[in-house]
Amino acid sequence: MKVFCGRANPTTGSVEWLEEDENYDYHQEIARSCYADMLHDKDRNVKYYQGIRAAVSRVKERGEKAIVLDIGTGTGLLSMMAVTAGADFCYAIEVFTPMAIAAEKIVEKNGFSDKIKVINKHSTEVTVGPDGDMQCRANILITELFDTELIGEGALPSYEHAHKYLVQEGCEAVPHRARVYAQLVESKRMWSWNKLFPVHVQAEDDEKIIVFPSEIENCPGVPSVYDIQLNQVPRSDFAILSDVVTMFSVDFSKQVNSSSTYYTVNLEPIKSGMAQVILSWWDVDMDPSGMIKCTMAPYWVQPTSNDVQWRDHWMQCVYFLPNEEPVLQGENVYLTAYRDEYSVWYKLQKARNEEDKKDAYVGSPLCSCQAHLLWNRPRFGELNDQNRTNQYIQALMTVLEKDSICLCISDGSLLPLLAQYLGAEQVFTVENSAVSHCLMEKIFKANHVEDKIKIIEKRPELLTASDLEDKKVSVLIGEPFFTTSLLPWHNLYFLYARTAVAAHLTDDVTVLPQSASLYMMVVEFKDLWRIRSPCGTCEGFDVHIMDDMIKNSLNFRESKEAEPHPLWEYPCKSLSDPQEVMTFDFRLTVPQQTLGTDGSVNLLRTGKSHGAVLWMEYHLTADISVSTGLVQISDEKGNCKWNPHCKQAVYFFSSALEPETPTDLPSAITYAINFNPKTGKIAMSFKPLS
Repeated sequence: MKVFCGRANPTTGSVEWLEEDENYDYHQEIARSCYADMLHDKDRNVKYYQGIRAAVSRVKERGEKAIVLDIGTGTGLLSMMAVTAGADFCYAIEVFTPMAIAAEKIVEKNGFSDKIKVINKHSTEVTVGPDGDMQCRANILITELFDTELIGEGALPSYEHAHKYLVQEGCEAVPHRARVYAQLVESKRMWSWNKLFPVHVQAEDDEKIIVFPSEIENCPGVPSVYDIQLNQVPRSDFAILSDVVTMFSVDFSKQVNSSSTYYTVNLEPIKSGMAQVILSWWDVDMDPSGMIKCTMAPYWVQPTSNDVQWRDHWMQCVYFLPNEEPVLQGENVYLTAYRDEYSVWYKLQKARNEEDKKDAYVGSPLCSCQAHLLWNRPRFGELNDQNRTNQYIQALMTVLEKDSICLCISDGSLLPLLAQYLGAEQVFTVENSAVSHCLMEKIFKANHVEDKIKIIEKRPELLTASDLEDKKVSVLIGEPFFTTSLLPWHNLYFLYARTAVAAHLTDDVTVLPQSASLYMMVVEFKDLWRIRSPCGTCEGFDVHIMDDMIKNSLNFRESKEAEPHPLWEYPCKSLSDPQEVMTFDFRLTVPQQTLGTDGSVNLLRTGKSHGAVLWMEYHLTADISVSTGLVQISDEKGNCKWNPHCKQAVYFFSSALEPETPTDLPSAITYAINFNPKTGKIAMSFKPLS
């Protein structure tokens, strides 16, 4: 049996559906899962264990048998904790088949098969009764159904169903309750992830400004939360406008209602400013008294920020208000959190009138301007980066002539506007999709250049001479940015597009960027290594079977490849110098032969070589370059500063992720990297040298 899987194809710039082995999806999901990350979360594990012990004790003190329902059991860890704490029996539900199989094996290996039954179903399909999956209703409900937004994985409908059909009234619940918190802030940096700012273009004679249509300015954006490692955002990047407030809480020991609703709180700003963003997080009480607490609060909220637990499976939330709103210190405002079954969104009001009270529920925000559909949040940040734009302006000024015929190939780029403002005779731009065509048309219109820039909604290989008005292109430009790209080298689609339009270029065509280099550096991560590190034992339970399963999936075909991560959120230190390993010349067409390189990098600092980071640097001209990766190594310790608008590629070294560290650290890392021009893929291997 075969399955179809969507994957980015760097040679076509699109996501393609390919036939894969039936196990492909399973292996991908297991390999990229957060199971290891959760099991490395000591704070989470200890608090769950404490809460479970306390819940079992309360049931036993009432003279009852402790029957546990564990929804989303994963490895079976929480079920094993419950039985160890004295539970009489546990029903462990896991919908993901490979994980359910692993849980059964883990439960058996740890000697709990007689007291734990793993049920491979969605909890809403579980039956109760003499012939059912469960013999009787449970009186202890244990769950780990939460994501960064708390409710995004369907926790509320699952709880609602469990209380109706699977657990006794008045059951104990671990966690017992959850609270969602919010804080109002002003942040130019975060606001730049959601709205477009005017772009200043300093030409030789005067300054021009690129403006954006009002519908982009007034668009509420997309409903999805932006979940990030808020602990990596410096305090200088935002101004706190309000105290932390509790928006809503959920008591998991009682019937839960998943219906759409809203919660309004009165806020009194502690500082005047422009309300733009809601920062949010949650905590859970593992027991009714609230003595056992697990919190996602960021560093500036926790009294001892040195003890902030690192975790990647639960982060913090950034929500954008529909529009920025000035607030005054001490002036009452009302903040409303709306939620449906799976998501949360916010609205701020200066005053509440009777009409607001009668009809206060507002549906989730929907993008009406199309910009939020084409560009993700980091792309908004990139387009708002005036320093980056200035590099492109400088480069364009050195290559453009008054008779330049320009063709731009990128997804929704501002380069055609820059080229037009900087004096090109004619500008064409290729847009692959109707969405990008429509959006760019609006932007060009807002800047009164719709008659001066021609949009061609075609794939580059389908371009005809008449599309270009029978003119030859003298300057080919691109950022390069393509919405389907996941890894840094996927944007090499620019090279394939450049090859496809070769017949329409002049013999002495100028290509900007003229080339791109692939860079690599060996690093030690402060925390990110945990997501791929084996656990061995967790709170005294043997979970080697899960480690082996993940390792097997990582080794399944190309699952063991570099993976994209936004490294500005994940501190690391460089152990080697950055090394240029491969260069792609955009002035030439796609090479016919495989490009290969091998060598070694010396390790200059002591530390654990967790992996290699790879990124692209685009050489716009001979002396102007734009990096998608390393911005600088900021100090002698090797701490790195990364481009915040791009994801870098991380290739984890499996040997360095083992819990038992070898005593002899390698002195160098050898590498072999190959680029296959037929597939656009880059294959790599690394080996430590003692």
